[in-house]
Formats: sequence, structure tokens, C-alpha cells
Amino acid sequence: MSKVLIIGGGVAGLSAGIYARLHGHEAVVCEKHTIPGGNLTGWSRGEYHIDNCIHWLTGTNPSSALYEMWVELGALGNGIGVVQGNSLITCERDGKSMSLYCSLDKIKAEMLALSPEDEREIKRFINAIELVMALDHIAGEDCNEGITLPRLLRGIGPALKYYKLTTGQLAKRFKSPALQCFITGFWGHDFGAYALLFVFATYCGRNGALPKGGSLKMAERMTERFKSLGGALKLKKEAVRVNLDGNRAVSVVFADGSIESADYIVMTTDAAITFGKMLDRPMPEKLKKLYDDPRMRRFSAYHTAFACDLAELPFEGDLIFDVPKEYVDILHTEQVILREFSHEPSYAPEGKNILQTMTFCFEKDCNEFIRLRREDKEAYKAKKEQLSSILQMLIEEHCPSLRGRLTIIDVWTPASYERFIGSQVGSFMSFALPESYIPVCLDGSDTGVDNLLLATQWQQSPGGLPIAAECGKKAIETISEIEKKKQRSKKS
Repeated sequence: MSKVLIIGGGVAGLSAGIYARLHGHEAVVCEKHTIPGGNLTGWSRGEYHIDNCIHWLTGTNPSSALYEMWVELGALGNGIGVVQGNSLITCERDGKSMSLYCSLDKIKAEMLALSPEDEREIKRFINAIELVMALDHIAGEDCNEGITLPRLLRGIGPALKYYKLTTGQLAKRFKSPALQCFITGFWGHDFGAYALLFVFATYCGRNGALPKGGSLKMAERMTERFKSLGGALKLKKEAVRVNLDGNRAVSVVFADGSIESADYIVMTTDAAITFGKMLDRPMPEKLKKLYDDPRMRRFSAYHTAFACDLAELPFEGDLIFDVPKEYVDILHTEQVILREFSHEPSYAPEGKNILQTMTFCFEKDCNEFIRLRREDKEAYKAKKEQLSSILQMLIEEHCPSLRGRLTIIDVWTPASYERFIGSQVGSFMSFALPESYIPVCLDGSDTGVDNLLLATQWQQSPGGLPIAAECGKKAIETISEIEKKKQRSKKS
């Protein structure tokens, strides 16, 4: 049995630890914070719970390819409920709204009602979503039907047209401002449009629900799964250096001065932090190419959380609405994403709710938040107060029933992510998915060190929970294959 030392206790690290035990290896997960989970976390502010991570979890449909992995990891299955709302997100513009419903027929009907002149483009869009659903085996009335060859041949050509478009370019194909908002509301104008097909297909195929209890509870379930298999979890263990002996990693030095040795070391951290800081080796060429590609933009977000003294909310799920022009430069966005959590009654006292905003930002703005926190904490605090004040005002203007009902309880920014998970620009995912780009997962064993592997969402755009978990699984499968080859070699 080989000893596998895993640096980082987020989803990738817990996945690697669980699969290491399932493959018969000794597994030690070291996490620098007081709790595991990484981005998959939440925290309390008084009587309110703030959920940091899951907007939808890909893989909640038992017919999908990912579901079995989530069950093996303890995240789903065994009676763990999921919440599938009537709609995931609603975009409002000029008094009109459009929602991402769990019913594709309902989406099509509402799009046609909003803009009958866009009928041809709408039907193309819906057909492409249906194709993606079938490819993932989540099509049909019961969301469990796969693809047929005639359907694939008939639909693949039209669907591939979305591959070359950005979300902004796709939005311009529609005449309705509400539909344009609907297309760009998720990630703005510069994301690959084909990513939208997967989001819509996932939700309409009942494959993007919310696991009961939210992000923190899911992390706790994965942690318990790891421990129940005999894995060792060490908290408050911040890795600072990997010791090498020739072309092998022999141990890891931690901030507390302790040293842990292992047969294999799995790094789940941002590769920009791993190479050149913890590991005295240059970043592998393929990975460096990914980081240096100007199309592969790194991003994060700043968030606000409000206690809401109101039982009945004027919207469900996520609400997106436009920011007045005079506030666009201050907020670094053209749209506000406002989220409610009424599906989790324990998140707020009875008769009340918690509301959160999320505003995406790219590297320049991310680095400014990080710089402010490091160099001028008072200015950083003032910036957060300014953002929360403006956002509260805009929310109350857009939803009059919330006026006087909101109290700010927290603000967190890319600087918070940079401090908590150690990613270089405060990224909580890897890279924004551009148009005309096929995301391929880079080989985690291609590190330049024989027994050191990567298991990190930065191996593939756009990152996220499923990619992190799959990378953890793949790293252990690689280690197990290496060990099997060694055993075969000994026998021969």
C-alpha cells in the first residue's frame, strides 16, 4: 500500500483522498484552514447562514454520467435530497422577464411569446439544447433518454454553430432586449456561447439541482466519507515547500515547521501557486500555455449578503436586472445577480430570508481588491461599504417590496478567496471558457516530477466542482496504474 499525501482539502483533495482509500492506498489530506471544503463552504452571521458555492450541482440526475461519482464521494445518494426549483434564474429588462425554467417547453413558449419575430433563432437554440441533453442521457419526458444516430447527424451541424460565438454575439441574434439579457445574464458578453447550451441542458434535464443543506453540508458529507474509509485529515496544515530528491518529491514542509513524507504527493492548489512557490520547478509547458493564453481569462466575483425582514419574496431563484449607467463603472458590472435561499429554511430565522448578490470581475479588478486589502485595509473596508450601499439601494429600487427590509451582514471579494483558498487572483473557478475552444483536461502526471501529480480544477476550463472532483479521481487512477505496473514488473 502506497502513502498518498494530498495538499488541499477542497473538493479535488477530498475526492483524491476518497478514491485513494477506495484503491487501497494510505491517504493523508492536509488543509491549511480549520475546516475542509475549500470553495465548497458556508458560514454564519448571527442567525443567518451564508452559502458560498453551489448555484447548481451538475450530476444530480441518476441517469447522468456524473451521478455515480457524486454517490461514491458521499455527496449524493443514500437518501440525500435535492431541490429542483421551478426556475433557476430570471432576467428582467424594460419591464419584461425571461426565466430558465426546468421545462424546456416552457422556456421555448416564453421566448416565443416575448419575441415572435425571433422564432427561427429560438427554435435553433432549443434544438441545440435538446441535442446536448440527449448526449448526456438526460433527454425526454423522464430526463433519461440518450442520443440516437439519426438525431446526432441531424442536429450536430446546427449545434456546432454556437461553438464559434460568444454570449454577446449570440445575444445580438435576438431582437428582444429581455432575451438579450437572458443570454448574457449568466457570465456577461465574453463567454463561449456553447457553454450556455450545457447550462440549459443541465437544468432542464434535472441534472443541475441543489443538494439539500447546501455547500457546507455537502463538504461535510464528503469529509465524513473520507474519514469513514480510514483517511487521515490534518487541518491548519499550510504547505509551503515540496522537498525534492533528484526527480522525486520526498516530503512536504508546512508552515508550522512539520514535515510529512509520502510515496506520492498530489497537489490540488492553483498551479500558479504550486510551481515556483511550493515546488522549485517551472510550470509544465502545456499548463503554462493555458495560463498565458489571452483568451483564457481568470475571473472571480465580489458578493454581498443581506438579512431580509420579509417572509414572501418577489422572485424565485436568481434574479438578474440592469445596473443604471451611472453605477456601472463603480460596480464593475452592467447587471446585478441577486439570489434567494428560501429553499433552505434553516438559513434564516422564521419569517425572514437571506439574499446574496454576486458580481463577476476579471483579473484587473480582482487584483485591485487584493492590492487594497494588502496595502490599505481602510480603503478596502470603505470599498466594500460603498459596494454594499449601492447594491442595497438598487435592489430596493428594483424590488420595492424589499425597501427598508434589508440589512447588510457580510461582503466578500476576490481578496477573500485569495486569502482563504490561495488562488493567485482570487479565482474560485479556473478560466472563463472562450468561444472556438475545446476544453481538454490536462494530464495531472505531467509535472516534471516522477511521483508528484496535479488534481486541480485549473487543469481544465472553466473549472468548478465536477472538474475538481474528476481531477482528484483521475490522479488516484494514475497512481494505481503506476503501482500495478510496478507489481507486474516485479513478478516478471
